[in-house]
Amino acid sequence: MTINKPSKAGTLESNDIYVMLMPGENGIDIDLESIVEKQFGEDIRRVIIEKLQEMGISSVIVKAQDKGALDYTIKSRIEAAVARGL
Repeated sequence: MTINKPSKAGTLESNDIYVMLMPGENGIDIDLESIVEKQFGEDIRRVIIEKLQEMGISSVIVKAQDKGALDYTIKSRIEAAVARGL
């Protein structure tokens, strides 16, 4: 599957993540801003990549603004954004 149009999901509220997906050509490119990036940045990126791969997305540009979201929130926001971008 490929992302055909820009899509977004989430909010900028505490304990949430705002995700924007745009069509990409060269793999998964993640631009992450997070209040906990020093502690959990790599984990957040890993969760995003794993969910995208699970959904069959191999090329996409991801812009994410995290406000302390837990893994299940990140996964659900990615899933919603992918569904909107197909």
